[in-house]
Amino acid sequence: MPQVPIIMPQLGESIAEATIVSINVKSGEKVAADQEIIEVETNKAVMGVTTPCAGEIAKIDAQVKETYPIGAVLGYIEASEKDAARFAKQAPPPPQREMAEEIPGRDDEKSGNGAHFQIDESAVRTSRVSRQASVPSEGLPVPAAAKGAGFLSPRVRARMAELQLTNADLAGIAGTGSGNRVTIKDLENYLRQMEGQTASEASAIRAGVADAMRRSWSRPLATIGSSVNLDPVLTDRKRREPKPGPALYALRALALALAESPAAAAKLVGARVLQSNAIDIGLAIEAQDGIIVPIIRNADKASLGDLTTNYEELVSLGRARRISPEMQSGGIAAVSNFGPFGVEWGTPIPLPDQTMILGLGVGKKTPRWDESKSEFVPITEAQISLSFDHRSLDGGGAGRLLKRVIELLEDPAKL
Repeated sequence: MPQVPIIMPQLGESIAEATIVSINVKSGEKVAADQEIIEVETNKAVMGVTTPCAGEIAKIDAQVKETYPIGAVLGYIEASEKDAARFAKQAPPPPQREMAEEIPGRDDEKSGNGAHFQIDESAVRTSRVSRQASVPSEGLPVPAAAKGAGFLSPRVRARMAELQLTNADLAGIAGTGSGNRVTIKDLENYLRQMEGQTASEASAIRAGVADAMRRSWSRPLATIGSSVNLDPVLTDRKRREPKPGPALYALRALALALAESPAAAAKLVGARVLQSNAIDIGLAIEAQDGIIVPIIRNADKASLGDLTTNYEELVSLGRARRISPEMQSGGIAAVSNFGPFGVEWGTPIPLPDQTMILGLGVGKKTPRWDESKSEFVPITEAQISLSFDHRSLDGGGAGRLLKRVIELLEDPAKL
């Protein structure tokens, strides 16, 4: 009898693979169409894999506790001629290409000068995943255009290393190779186009910021935002000496909110959640050709007066570029105040070793409805945002944290 493959289905828009939890059928067992026969677990939920049609289980290749990509063949069903023909018609024809065209950088090796690299075609044919289940040759759920789109040939990588380029530097190049790959010709053409432009060496601090942001962007970041009434802060500030700026009020509020919610003051490293032993928070300071973020230690235990004195010292050292790496290391979060630049809203990016960053925009007079007066009254309102590593914190937790920060800012007596 003809056989129909049991395929790992598309379980969600962002899900690329799933782990087998249990297999509920055996070879030779009769099954109905759409019968759940395998339980799989993704990073979001446990789901079921169902049969494509009625028939008899020919074999199950998948193994419990093994992880398989979307589109992998988990087994086969002996089905009727009609069902087998129906599923065969649904599958697109296999690509009519030679193996050489599938090898990353093969076109690059045929042209241009420089060192040539030998590619073992047998190694290319061998699956990189040592599992019995395989991706069907028909390529059902996996778009062919996405296959290998991020591959770079050895010649391209060597040239990038020579010029100290990163993958991000190639984002502006439209690849002309197979699967939209960037070839050595694409790279050299791009470099020639740059020759007529004014260029200068990046400063150490600019290069450091660029590297930190590149590493930060490798994480799944999310941003939420709201508005805050700054009038209570501005009123409280008038009676203090020295006078803390709004950013220090925000830093103090964030520190207290994190101290109240220890689960938010954590970071995910591998499969472990590392709880912060201290609420150390950075404050972004503009310094010549970049940004530095000195850390204020135990910010939840320092008064606003102490924070103000500490901050003024850090600003003086920062603008003189005298802040040591130790003074910028660690910390669970940071505050970025872009209000002085007239910016209302922003999505700052947390540093690679920090979980979140609070952004504060410029205060502007705006009308707010006052229930007690039954009329609109003017207030000084600012937009406030929280960007966070979504691996460590979810939307609900981030929302509660930001809400608590706003409550503290609108009641500065608690700061």
